[in-house]
Amino acid sequence: MAETFLRLDNITKSFAGTSVVKGVNLDFNKGEFITLLGPSGCGKTTILRMVAGFERPSSGTILVEGKDISPLPPNQRKIGMVFQAYALFPNMNVEDNVGFGLKIAGVGTDERRSRVAEMLKLIGLPGYGKRFPFELSGGQQQRVALARALAPKPKMLLLDEPLSALDAKIRVSLRQEIRAIQRDLGITTIFVTHDQEEALSISDRIVVLSAGNVEQFGSPFEVYNQPATRFVATFVGQLNSLRAKVTNPANGSVSIGGQQAVVPSLPKTAKAGDTITLTMRPEAVSLANGHARDIVLDGTVAEVNFLGSVIRLKVKLGENAIELDTFNDQRTPPPAYDQKVQVTLAGSDVLVLGE
Repeated sequence: MAETFLRLDNITKSFAGTSVVKGVNLDFNKGEFITLLGPSGCGKTTILRMVAGFERPSSGTILVEGKDISPLPPNQRKIGMVFQAYALFPNMNVEDNVGFGLKIAGVGTDERRSRVAEMLKLIGLPGYGKRFPFELSGGQQQRVALARALAPKPKMLLLDEPLSALDAKIRVSLRQEIRAIQRDLGITTIFVTHDQEEALSISDRIVVLSAGNVEQFGSPFEVYNQPATRFVATFVGQLNSLRAKVTNPANGSVSIGGQQAVVPSLPKTAKAGDTITLTMRPEAVSLANGHARDIVLDGTVAEVNFLGSVIRLKVKLGENAIELDTFNDQRTPPPAYDQKVQVTLAGSDVLVLGE
């Protein structure tokens, strides 16, 4: 059984009478990489700052290894933090930046130099100790900020959108480096981002937040494939939505723009004549091409978007439209604009989400 390391027990936070975090209850296991994911203003950074000690909860407690740390100031929590702005000291070289926390803690010169050298090797910058921040790229500066946070051997690492200022390729490579370092050290880590791809690619579990509430807490597989709410389904990944009319709730029959289909996941409360919204991921849909699944719908190609290895098609289905992804095959060109096609999907891939 996993060991709970960090517990947020009914945490709330209000500013000027406005609640930004509303009764959050979460348990994080020791050594986990947890991502707080959500749009701007959802409360994710506020939660991180409360764990760090920069904000005090309006109510509720924060427990680390069973001990309430809510009253403790940041410097007594044994937490390392990396900010969106690298916050390196411009007048200090890399060695001094990385060793700053150790020096404040009274670590001796020899031990400090040894630890700094160890950290620079860990982040892949062993020969950069004498350089100053202005001599480093953005990715290198962020690595140094990470090394500085890890140098004092914290119990927990907090990362507040640390990659948002970097270009796309550097973000991808650096997030994988951060994840590899985290696994190597086995340190419990909380990562804040609004980037769903980032969250899905590196997390053990994801907390999806909206307006101060936890919408879902689960593995990337669960959050993507089994969204708990409409918000999660629409915020995480692409989602198709089709309006349908229930024709026979007993066997799940619906009409999608006059075309019949059977959906096994109809709500028990559905009645004949009800209008419902069917949702599915683009990758759940494919062109029939003679290989039909449970549901087959006739449509017309409305858009063809070439994305390199993937081609995304938009197919009109009467008043509805559906997007699907197909792999780029050099031997088989994609359908043309305005071409008649059939799309197909499994009934089990259809979700009927509440409002």
